[in-house]
Amino acid sequence: MSGRRRRAPARRGPGGPLPAAAAIVAAGAVAVAVAVWPDGDGATTGSRPSGSAPASSASPSPSRTYPLSEAPRTIPAVRGHTPARGPGWKPAKGGRVVVGDTDLADEGRLLADELGLAYAGRAGARAGDVELALGGDGGPESYTLTVRDGRVRVAGPAEAGVFYGTRTLKQEVHGGGTAPEGVVRDEPAKPRRGFMLDIARKHFTAGWIEDRIRELGDLKYNELGLHFSDDQAFRIESDSHPEVVSSPHLTKAEVKRIVALAESRHITVVPEIDSPGHLGAVIAAHPDLQLRTASGTPTRGAVDISDPAAADVVDDLLDEYAELFPGGYWHLGADEYQALVASDPEASYPRLAAAARKKYGAAAGVKDLATGWLNDRARTVRRHDRTLRAWNDGFFPGGAVRPDGDLEVAYWTGKEIGARQPDEYLAEGRRMINYNDEFLYYVLGEPNTFVYPTGKRIYEKWTPRVVRGTEPVPERYDGQILGASFAVWCDLATRQTQDQVAAGVRMPLRALAQKLWDPGEPDLSWAEFEALAGRLG
Repeated sequence: MSGRRRRAPARRGPGGPLPAAAAIVAAGAVAVAVAVWPDGDGATTGSRPSGSAPASSASPSPSRTYPLSEAPRTIPAVRGHTPARGPGWKPAKGGRVVVGDTDLADEGRLLADELGLAYAGRAGARAGDVELALGGDGGPESYTLTVRDGRVRVAGPAEAGVFYGTRTLKQEVHGGGTAPEGVVRDEPAKPRRGFMLDIARKHFTAGWIEDRIRELGDLKYNELGLHFSDDQAFRIESDSHPEVVSSPHLTKAEVKRIVALAESRHITVVPEIDSPGHLGAVIAAHPDLQLRTASGTPTRGAVDISDPAAADVVDDLLDEYAELFPGGYWHLGADEYQALVASDPEASYPRLAAAARKKYGAAAGVKDLATGWLNDRARTVRRHDRTLRAWNDGFFPGGAVRPDGDLEVAYWTGKEIGARQPDEYLAEGRRMINYNDEFLYYVLGEPNTFVYPTGKRIYEKWTPRVVRGTEPVPERYDGQILGASFAVWCDLATRQTQDQVAAGVRMPLRALAQKLWDPGEPDLSWAEFEALAGRLG
């Protein structure tokens, strides 16, 4: 998301733009309130970090001695701060946001709106201004935030990093706080930081989803997963197969607005049409595609993967939604195909077993046919230049057919039949995204021994290497674990309202944001972190 992208209009946060005197009184603010003694050009006096540019010359004026600044208090916490002496910065009348590159216009307008400043476009920075600029070393999500001489400069190699710098600044000055003098150097530990929402079992309004996008953006998340097809419903308008769509659902116009808002916050929307299981809504419109046992009993949610017509319908949908969701990632699902839950899949589903032998040889079985289905669907989406993932229980060991090597593992459980330890996938060289259901699954109604996860437990007990259960995988695999995603599943959809879900995930999302940005031991205790979250809103 560091290149050019389609833009959404700058939007106000849920509470409108912050007033000029807004935010947490951060530990990064100067220790005591001080008056600003201006130099002749309006810049403040005081010492600067080693290696910084000298202040412009000015006529003699009264001076103050300031204490060394402290690191700002933000969520997630910044990973590096060089302190300096000076009054810091806060929004004030006459202040502007200026940009050094027109590619940063969206970021500039958004920040100006949030802080109650004027947006001046490409212009030279002066005292009181915030300047956004492209440049510097580091990854695309890295940035530096410099407070010096009565102004702020946020710079990064790419737009994403600059955006994250503006999120840090927004939190620093929230509620009347002061951005501390000095230099923040910051970047995330993990490149995938996600929130997944089951909109198939429960309809969430477009406005509610947009509010979550604004929240996620401020916490520096960069993925929003939408699971919009399941046994209960299919929740997005379709032109290729309107017969499968449920009511209520999101219109394509609503989805386009969601995607555009997400892009403006450097968030990729990751769609999921789960198959060959969890297709009950499609089967309801196409009952001839339903899988049946040897005795003719229909198998809930599962299509007959030996029938080419089933592949045709799913591929139609995949091709259609690839145009609606232009981001670089796609979730193929592939979990809980009920034919493979049977004690003897070949005996229970002889039609599938025969199709497997015909396609892949005499030694092939039903799991090979399922793996072939996964690879075929991957081939369909890969034509649209997507990076693909599937649930871990859709990857089977051994067999005549192997899952394509570029498929990422979305690891959620060790409870399913045939589930394997995360180490097995990692030892094969696969890349993994952590969806650990013991920490990161928020399942409405708490069925099947699930309990609502807490921010405290994530903050104190979880790291990205804790993929299954409570024990981390070996450190040598850390580079293959790309990040994690918090997931809301709506198994008992009526047990919570939209507002209750938003309240329930609030602290888990903040705790996860912290641990994905910096998986080390946090500086703050949980009580301090929770209090900080309360002050930041």
